[in-house]
Amino acid sequence: MDFQEYFELSQLYARYAQAVSSSQWELWPEFFTEDCVYRLQPRENHERGFPLATLSFESKGMLKDRVYGIRETLFHDPYYQRHVVGAPVVLKAGPGRIESEANYAVFRTKLSELSSVFSVGRYIDVVVRTEEGLKFASRQVIYDSEMIPNSVIYPI
Repeated sequence: MDFQEYFELSQLYARYAQAVSSSQWELWPEFFTEDCVYRLQPRENHERGFPLATLSFESKGMLKDRVYGIRETLFHDPYYQRHVVGAPVVLKAGPGRIESEANYAVFRTKLSELSSVFSVGRYIDVVVRTEEGLKFASRQVIYDSEMIPNSVIYPI
């Protein structure tokens, strides 16, 4: 992997964090391929090989449905999220495909409350090169704590 490709990978992670931290939900599915996988899973289940996940989507269409749900059907106290993502570690790179991992922390701020830690964990990703640039073919969000306050509304 050369510097330019690593820079593109870093920008993919940064743009993703920027989009989901600024509530640009319509951009979220565009970071993924059509036949993608997005899973939100507790660390304990992941490490034990258990398939149970908090959220599991298997196509870009399912991600778009989630965006529709966020915008039109889910009712909750509004809050902001801020994603802090570590530099991606490249585990394996080949022609047109990168396996990478990065730590993340998501902070949540309700309108009249102090910010709090919402979720901490790591992304385990498969990134592929498309005509539009690098995209996630698979993103596993492995969160460290089994406890999630209330429910997960927005993408992590």
